[in-house]
Amino acid sequence: LHQQGGRTISAWDVMNAPPRVLADVVKTKVGFTPCYLSLDIDCLDPSCAPGTGTPEIGGLSSLFVMEFLKHLLPRIQWIGMDCVEVAPSYDSGGVTALAAATFVWCYVNAMASRMSPLRSNMGVWRRAVDRL
Repeated sequence: LHQQGGRTISAWDVMNAPPRVLADVVKTKVGFTPCYLSLDIDCLDPSCAPGTGTPEIGGLSSLFVMEFLKHLLPRIQWIGMDCVEVAPSYDSGGVTALAAATFVWCYVNAMASRMSPLRSNMGVWRRAVDRL
């Protein structure tokens, strides 16, 4: 990864930096390059996403990921997005599916707000997250 110009940001790094700072790091790295976002749901702690085949103890909270996306999505030239590793057979109560659907909704909403501010709920979502 490093030989190709990439950078790894560990969970330990994430714990010591606010979401806004991490979004700045990503934006600085990618600049204006078109990007594809692949969000692996097992980045979340099992308390937030039990329905994955490879749960990661000590993972991120869903609130942290939402806050990170709030700062990152409007700043990057996105060409697509997916959310992977959701395993419905392990997802008692649908918590993991809800997290994945919410992250994809945030992405779609951010893309819609670029096309027409009147058609998007991004402002509503930002105000709701800001209140948390």
